[in-house]
Amino acid sequence: MTSPRFTVVAADYARDHARLHALRTAVFVHGQRVPAGLERDALDPLSFHVLAEADDGTLLGTARLTPERRIGRMAVLEQARGHGIGAAMLEALVAEARRRGWPEVALHAQLHALPFYARAGFVPAGPVFAEAGIEHRGMHRRLPGASPVEDADAAAAVLVALASHARSRLGLYSRALDPGLLDRADVLEALRRFGVRPGERQVRILLQNAAVPQRSGAPLLPLAQRLPSVFAFREVREPVDLNYPSAYAFNDTGGALFRPLGHRFDGEGGIEDAATARRLRSEFDRVWERSRPCVEYRALM
Repeated sequence: MTSPRFTVVAADYARDHARLHALRTAVFVHGQRVPAGLERDALDPLSFHVLAEADDGTLLGTARLTPERRIGRMAVLEQARGHGIGAAMLEALVAEARRRGWPEVALHAQLHALPFYARAGFVPAGPVFAEAGIEHRGMHRRLPGASPVEDADAAAAVLVALASHARSRLGLYSRALDPGLLDRADVLEALRRFGVRPGERQVRILLQNAAVPQRSGAPLLPLAQRLPSVFAFREVREPVDLNYPSAYAFNDTGGALFRPLGHRFDGEGGIEDAATARRLRSEFDRVWERSRPCVEYRALM
C-alpha cells in the first residue's frame, strides 16, 4: 500500500475497546496464533491506550501503557507496516510515561522486534522467555538516565540507538574495534544508515591498536571504505591512553555507552544521559588531538 497518513491519539477505552480488540485479534490471534483468551486481560480497562488512525478513520494500530509501567499489545495491521506507525505509537507511550513522572518504562519484545525497540532507546535485560508461545526478551528505558548493560546484545542495542538518534556526530573509543560488538550486523547497519543520511556526518573512532582490525579484516573497515568522508580513525600513542581500561561511545544528542572494562560488554548506557555524553566527549576530544591519524587505513578508504 502507499504510505498512509495517520494520527496517533489517546483512546477512550470505554468507547474504543471494541475497535482496538478487533484489531488486536486480527494481529495476534489470527496473525500470530496467540490463544484468543490471552488477547485481553484485567489490565486493559486500567491502561492508557493509543490508536493510530488513518485520515478516513480506519484503525491501523493500537498499543497500551499499563499501570505496571510496561508498554505492550503493540499491534499494527500487516498492510500498514513499515510506515512508522509503530514508532509513532511507541513515542506517544514513552511521552505519556514521562508525563506521569515515571523514571523508567519497560516492555516484553518479541525477538524479531528487538532492533525496532533498540532504535527507540530500549535496552534488553534478562534471559529469553516464552510468552503466548513466542520467544521474548525484556527491555527497559530510563527517562532519563543510563540503563544497565548486561551483555553484547544490550551493548549493541545502545549503539544502535546512539546511531539512530545522533544528529551529525558519533564518537567511539575501542581497543581494536571490539570483536563481538562492532562487527555485528545490527550495529554495522545502524552505522551505515547514519552515514548515508543527507547532510554532514562524522564517525570518529579512537583505537588502542589499529593493526589488529586491519589484520583480522574487521567488517567496519569496508563500510568506512565506502563512506570515506564519514569515518575517521586515529590510534592513541601516549602510555596513559594505551593503559586506559574502558571503552565508550557517545553521540551529539546526549546519548552514551560506557563499559568500564573494554574487553567486556557490560556497563551502562542510554539515549538520555547528557552528563555522561558531555564528559566522554570532552575526554575523547583531548585524546583525539594527541593521537595519530591511521594513515595505513587510507589505502582502504
